[in-house]
Amino acid sequence: MLRVGLTGGIAAGKSLAALTLQELGAVLIDADQLARAVVEPGTEGLREVADAFGSGVLLADGSLDRPALGARIFADPGGRARLNAIIHPRVRREAAKAEAAARAAAAGAVVVHDIPLLVETGQEDSFHLVLVIDAPQKTRVRRMMENRAMTEQEALGRIGAQADSSTRNAAADVVLHNAGNPADLAAAVKHLWARRILPFARNIDQRQRAARQGGPVLVQDGDWPRQASLLIRRLTRVDPRVLGVEHIGSTSVPGLPAKDVLDLQLTVASVSDADGLSDRLAEAGFPRLPGIWQDTPTAEVPEPEKWQKRLHCNADPGRPVNLHVRVAGSPGWEYALAFRDWLRTNPDMLAAYAAEKERCAAIHRDDATIAGYAARKEDWFTTFAAPRLTTWKNDAGWSPEQYLPR
Repeated sequence: MLRVGLTGGIAAGKSLAALTLQELGAVLIDADQLARAVVEPGTEGLREVADAFGSGVLLADGSLDRPALGARIFADPGGRARLNAIIHPRVRREAAKAEAAARAAAAGAVVVHDIPLLVETGQEDSFHLVLVIDAPQKTRVRRMMENRAMTEQEALGRIGAQADSSTRNAAADVVLHNAGNPADLAAAVKHLWARRILPFARNIDQRQRAARQGGPVLVQDGDWPRQASLLIRRLTRVDPRVLGVEHIGSTSVPGLPAKDVLDLQLTVASVSDADGLSDRLAEAGFPRLPGIWQDTPTAEVPEPEKWQKRLHCNADPGRPVNLHVRVAGSPGWEYALAFRDWLRTNPDMLAAYAAEKERCAAIHRDDATIAGYAARKEDWFTTFAAPRLTTWKNDAGWSPEQYLPR
């Protein structure tokens, strides 16, 4: 089941995006609605709020006086923290119940969690995909003044009480900008649904990677480290058997042209743990590629059995990922980390590798897949790079100990 976290600053257009996704077939779980439900009259939540803030936050009929509570905590971070400690755990429990019901009702469902404070409450690592709706601050202030009868000062105060746009957008897989009219945002949401969300959900349900076609195209993207960091945080919490995750490969080296495919290395204690994680990783959006995979042995460690790994790929068609699952301390695990660190610190080798990549890419640019490109580079790795990497490790005092799980 694909889980999408939807958020956005006040008056950015999140509610319209949520409604559009629901109309397209998503199961919508609205955190604001749940937050109201958990403090209805007679609930334990309301009793705790009254105990924490006094009877002045209750109306005559015993229900919550939201304006009074809002005024009470607006300029009081400690008060907001106390309220959040009462409300948020209850909202998450109710959201989990609603999600479980959706899972039971329909296999392959898309569940969208509409959470205004998703980033502020640290939930961005809990979803397969985080969608942020953004708009310029001036636009949001104008909307609040026109549609909510706020003064400019009140609007700016509400915006200032939330995470700023740069922080929120940094936690997103997708940012949709909503400076135009509602029809434009609805069209963008529908496009995202058709081209990314539905195929992503289908791939998770069928445990298959997103389709890839075409030969190698080398590009550079300064956003790769941020994207990798998002995925690493999600993967780290998949299971206790995940000992660590690192961004490796060409996209982890600044200034190095690469295919737009992130390579990540997930560390485990044993091959049996790697196999045992297969289902958990598939549920997280990283299905396993069938077969017993291994890296190419080097002259230093020629035994093929020592180079075993498991290979998973992302089910998300919008973000290709190769996830290499390797045992801590194994030759392949060490080589991936050392090679990355070597290129990051050695401009001459970075230039040499970039030239080799360009040469191989030119030969295989018109191929149907990147298999020929990958195979052609192997000789460079084993005959040219491997011995020089060994020399560099010895000269630099590089040790894999720094990456071993503590």
